[in-house]
Amino acid sequence: MAAAKRQLACWCLVAAVAVASAQQGRFTTVNFPKFEKRRYQATCTENKGPSCYVGCPKQCPDKCLAMCKYCLTFCMCDLFPGTSCGDPRFTGGDGNTFYFHGERDRDFCVVSDANLHINAHFIGNHNSDTKRDFTWVQALGVTFGNGHRLYIGARKVVEWDDAEDHVQIVLNDKRVEVEAAKNVRWVSNTVRGLSVTRIDTVNTIVVELDGVFSISANAVPITDEESRIHSYGKTRKDSLMHLDLGFKFHSLTKGVDGVLGQTYRFDYVNKVNVKSKMPIMGGAPKYLSSGLFSTDCTVSQFHRSSTPATMEAFTS
Repeated sequence: MAAAKRQLACWCLVAAVAVASAQQGRFTTVNFPKFEKRRYQATCTENKGPSCYVGCPKQCPDKCLAMCKYCLTFCMCDLFPGTSCGDPRFTGGDGNTFYFHGERDRDFCVVSDANLHINAHFIGNHNSDTKRDFTWVQALGVTFGNGHRLYIGARKVVEWDDAEDHVQIVLNDKRVEVEAAKNVRWVSNTVRGLSVTRIDTVNTIVVELDGVFSISANAVPITDEESRIHSYGKTRKDSLMHLDLGFKFHSLTKGVDGVLGQTYRFDYVNKVNVKSKMPIMGGAPKYLSSGLFSTDCTVSQFHRSSTPATMEAFTS
């Protein structure tokens, strides 16, 4: 029993180190064309360390993150607190996972703080056979500072092409163009400290605002297989392009709120039934915003004075 505990403690330590490495950017994306042998020689470009052979987990066999220093791989949605993936499944700053379904074609504030407000636009699909509605996050509207507006979205397409870029970025009504090449970095000449880096050639980017946030976005479709398994009711008219997201925050205040933001508060009490197979966060009306860049949700904290709080224990 003691040996098993030591082994578990060792694994947790390795996993924690790997997460820290990921947060510092020491990782690479691994892609496997379908039907090919899923082994890949990953070489870290950050620390020039030795290469190692890795394979993606079975939950994400075609694309994953590799921590080359430790020869470990993870699915993009299973690594950090502060993530939002699929039929919106969030992992909060407290480490607990929950679902927030929102509503199709509506906008909800996911993070609202004194100088940062992030809304998410939800798309959806109704399965007439099961009479169920499904939703996904299609875009983010990020308002920060003195009214800067940043749009991060997945472009709607009928058919998915993994060689085509489906991520759209707009800053203050001007399209941001980033060369389609891995590790290419765009730096804003109008907003100090704002950058966009491609983690993969297409469809996967990290947007950073120094000292404020880091947002990773991966544009993905709903596959026919996923639709069959989960009864999403996907049709050939729409690939249901959406974003899998990861957030890291550097300077949230004690009053931060929103679907995800509230879970970073020191006094946050989780009322979601975490033991449920699908723990659902309710209260959608208080998070509803009138538009993607509106800061009028009931729990909005934008441009309200609040005391800064150190969030290192819960950043993702």
